[in-house]
Amino acid sequence: MTKPLRIGIVAGEISGDILGAGFMKAVREQYPDAEFVGIAGPRMQAEGCDTLFDMEELAVMGIVEVLGRLPRLFKIKAELVKFFTDNPPDVFVGIDAPDFNLRLERDLKLAGIKTVHYVSPSVWAWRQKRIFKIEAATNLVLAFLPFEKAFYDKFNVPCEFIGHTMADAIPLETDKVTAQHLLELDSNKRWLAVLPGSRGGEMELLAAPFIETCRLLKQTHPELGFVVALVNQKRREQFEKAWQETAPELDFVLVDDTARNVMIASDAVLLASGTVALECMLVKRPMVVGYKVKPLTAWLAKRMLKTKYVSLPNILADRELVPELLQDDCTPEKLAAEVNRFLEADNQALMEEFTRLHQLIRCNADDKAAAAVLKLLESQ
Repeated sequence: MTKPLRIGIVAGEISGDILGAGFMKAVREQYPDAEFVGIAGPRMQAEGCDTLFDMEELAVMGIVEVLGRLPRLFKIKAELVKFFTDNPPDVFVGIDAPDFNLRLERDLKLAGIKTVHYVSPSVWAWRQKRIFKIEAATNLVLAFLPFEKAFYDKFNVPCEFIGHTMADAIPLETDKVTAQHLLELDSNKRWLAVLPGSRGGEMELLAAPFIETCRLLKQTHPELGFVVALVNQKRREQFEKAWQETAPELDFVLVDDTARNVMIASDAVLLASGTVALECMLVKRPMVVGYKVKPLTAWLAKRMLKTKYVSLPNILADRELVPELLQDDCTPEKLAAEVNRFLEADNQALMEEFTRLHQLIRCNADDKAAAAVLKLLESQ
């Protein structure tokens, strides 16, 4: 009897956990007894991945903020290197979390283990010389976006464009009324989805200005309701604290879930920059992107950034489809003005462009990712 296929895998946050679960399902369609071990969130664990550490330990935002966590992150990495070199998998897949995973992948590749990095770092946007470190760390990169593969091809670094799993999972048209019934929201009201981030650092910096934005919007739209998606109990507690400190007189509907149904149920969305902006584009809702990091992190990022935009809808379109209010511009007054513009506008042209971009990246990504990794395994 041959040994079961064994895959090492590390996801660093919620979006990576979603990708990992889909990848695992697709691999198991061909190798039903495949084994997975590494760092996994709840979705990957539900698919049978053994996790060696809590995924939340890797979910640290910001250049400055990560410094205090470095000793623990170095310890986790060292223990993973030892575990995988003592128990070599057939292949290792690092999902996103590039600052952590690429270092881990480099050490594993040097130990003779084939490595894949799933989700290209934004090398086309900043620190472009990282592509040489990526080449040294990986045997293959899996990229969501077509222009990413074109960038890798220029440097002859192996890369496969697989499209985006969310573009596969989300239909081209979504049903607002059904989502409102699911969340028990009044379908006679207009709703703003409020999404201040899935990470603790994001919630710390964005909850208060987002809540204050809602206070301003309530003055001009007294009928408007506010619904908030909270990914876990820690984020709920953070939001509730900011709510009571900022605007306890406001009513918020708090939903313990990921953002998708909350966005579908809404007429417009106020969100933190990140994968959720792509998801909002795919469910076809107008959005305003707000984001803040600590000042030193912002200063460093501004010096290194090589792209005009930070949100994926704008990057994909190569023009400003949705407003991005960052750092000093991320004020309640400016956020409220932009949300108000969408609430009062005919957004049909924007929805048509969102649909075009959706179709561009709808490629059956889970299967393509699994096929690319299995093909790499076959090439000895």
